[in-house]
Amino acid sequence: MNRRSTFIRAVAVGAALLALAGATGPATASSTPHPAREAASLTGTAMLDRRPGDDATVTFDAHLDAKGQTDPTTAYGTIKFSHYMENPTFGGSAEARVDCLLTGGKVATVSAVITKADGGLKGAIGKRVGMTVHDQGKQDRFGYSWAMVGIPNDLPDDMPKCVSAAPFDRTRPGSGDLHVLPMKS
Repeated sequence: MNRRSTFIRAVAVGAALLALAGATGPATASSTPHPAREAASLTGTAMLDRRPGDDATVTFDAHLDAKGQTDPTTAYGTIKFSHYMENPTFGGSAEARVDCLLTGGKVATVSAVITKADGGLKGAIGKRVGMTVHDQGKQDRFGYSWAMVGIPNDLPDDMPKCVSAAPFDRTRPGSGDLHVLPMKS
């Protein structure tokens, strides 16, 4: 192959690349910018499937951006939960700031530090709670770090991030839905 045919091929390849770039350029330039790709999330609201007079609701808005996929402690968002019972009488709600999110398939474990609380959960402000969700579609499974101690107020002050119980409880069908976006491996 001589220099002239090498030069002609190089020009042809360059022209083809420019044509391809020109064909995709305007569409890319005119599209709206997208936020950082999300690596994982846990979102949604649902009530736990409890007996009448025992109402517990959870709401998740937890996210992990792709840039933080190797560090689940860069997760952000909120968790809100409430629990009201008639017998024994108990009631309270809380809001917590997410500090860790791990997912595997349709299972997510999230932890968060309680920033606001009322009623019987006031003593949990500043405590870290962990929750686990198994996204099963119509009736999800749910677990929480205070399962063995009673209420979040009784959790240790040094509770580690992303620690929870297996999803042993169920959500009430028709009360909402919890969604897990799993991390890509």
